Amino acid sequence: MHRRTARGALVIGVAAALALAGCSDKSSDSGSTDSSGTSGSSSASGLTIKPQVLLDSEGKEVESSSASEAADPAGDGKATCSNAVLAMAGALTGANAALGQNILMGAKLALDEHNKANPECQVEIKQFDTEGDPQKATQVAGPITSDASIIGLLGPAFSGETNATGAQFNQAGLPFLTASATNPSLTEKGWTTFFRGLGNDNSQGAVVAKYLTGQLGAKKVCVIQDDTDYGVGLAKVVTESLGEAADAACSASVKSGQKDFSATVSQIKGEEPDAIWYSGYYAEAAPFVTQLREGGVTATFSSGDGTNDPEFVKQAGEAAKDAILTCPCVPGPEDFVTKYNALNGQDPGVYSVEGYDLTTIMLKAIDSGVKDRAGMLAFVKAYDGQGVGKRYQWNDKGELANALIEIYKVG
Repeated sequence: MHRRTARGALVIGVAAALALAGCSDKSSDSGSTDSSGTSGSSSASGLTIKPQVLLDSEGKEVESSSASEAADPAGDGKATCSNAVLAMAGALTGANAALGQNILMGAKLALDEHNKANPECQVEIKQFDTEGDPQKATQVAGPITSDASIIGLLGPAFSGETNATGAQFNQAGLPFLTASATNPSLTEKGWTTFFRGLGNDNSQGAVVAKYLTGQLGAKKVCVIQDDTDYGVGLAKVVTESLGEAADAACSASVKSGQKDFSATVSQIKGEEPDAIWYSGYYAEAAPFVTQLREGGVTATFSSGDGTNDPEFVKQAGEAAKDAILTCPCVPGPEDFVTKYNALNGQDPGVYSVEGYDLTTIMLKAIDSGVKDRAGMLAFVKAYDGQGVGKRYQWNDKGELANALIEIYKVG
């Protein structure tokens, strides 16, 4: 089996960041942006993913945070440090690479702003490509933990790879802050160095169920899941929260990498549901919704944060129209979108804001004088501050004190 080695280190400075922006992977597309800062799609359909409403964990509407209150990675410009190194681990290539790239590019923006403002404290970030594969993630975990210069990790990105590597990071005393891994069980493993930068699937799943049966009035919902830790975990919560509205006769499982969904489409069509909930990633969601529409299924298609990326719209085209997509992440405000686009050459996508905010927190730790993993851990545990997207304060398990869910619609 081919084994991909860890990506080389990357210093994000003024010139380096701009150079990388010119040659970075644009796999999530370079689509348009609406006034709220949501990434669009460059597909011929002209469809974009647009935010609709921000809800709390109880399903109640809340106002978006003011970006003017967010922590600034530039700080006061007086920071001094030496050999300051962070790392990022996630899918940077592969079928779902856009999700990992979104996080990395958010981190690049925070680092660029910090390093430009603080000439006496240039922070380096090392990239490690997992391809979103738990087995490949374990291959890069060793190089990460054995590198004593790395004092904080942004990632891993997916739940499966986090589950496979978390114990190793925890044992090494390395704080690892995920911008996207949402499986609830991750914070039940006794890890003391793990922090989740968004709500877990318990909060997302419950809100999804309330939205489908409440605002959309769905009385029969088919729940379809893929075979990843993320897909299985989220589907379980959604199914339980839907109660009698979840139709067991059309629940189904699909596999990562699957492209032919004809059997599942026939099963769903026979049940005539009001809505379909898909728990998985955009690489499968796009062909799935395309085949649903080609097969004459008109039920509302809905899915979570694994699908909520411009690549879904780009690949599904017109079949994605009116899809409901949820995410325990939030869209960036206009100023953030402008800065992100200027550096990365594309608009932010799902988890870009979280990647930026979590990197900012670790940069603030370094600026405060933190020089090792123990210091970083203490700083993050005690942190309580506003980010671009939300307030960051964690409980003793590494869960956010207040999880927010954004409802999006493709249109």
